[in-house]
Amino acid sequence: MIDQYHWITVCASVLMVILAVVLHYEVLARLQRFLDTTRLSKRPRILTLIFVLLLAHIAEIWLFGAGALLLLKMPELGGIAGMPEPTLFETVYLSATTYSTLGYGDITPVGNIRFLYGTEALTGLVLITWSASLTFLELQRHWRGEDDSHS
Repeated sequence: MIDQYHWITVCASVLMVILAVVLHYEVLARLQRFLDTTRLSKRPRILTLIFVLLLAHIAEIWLFGAGALLLLKMPELGGIAGMPEPTLFETVYLSATTYSTLGYGDITPVGNIRFLYGTEALTGLVLITWSASLTFLELQRHWRGEDDSHS
């Protein structure tokens, strides 16, 4: 039987996933419009793309880290092994290792909060792949432009 604390964890996780995906979509949509309408040369265009994508991923990591910290205010939802009072920096660090699917080593979530971190790993994998796809398309455009200039 699922108790109320499971539901709190599930609902908070779903909310954070929705916020992260919408944020990522909006950043990518605006970035693509910006790149399509500016006259940046190839190098600044690619660098702009990469830096904006990195900032979007960092914002998403902080979103999950802040959300986890709020959830950890309720001891019934679990904790982080070895840290009775985790700080924002520690939850963001754990979020970064989870989002990037780097994995745990020094700290580990316990209890219901593990659901959030499992969901974050899947979300991070999808969003990083989405960014990689956009980067590939932009680099392909960049390389085609170079090839066309030599023809």
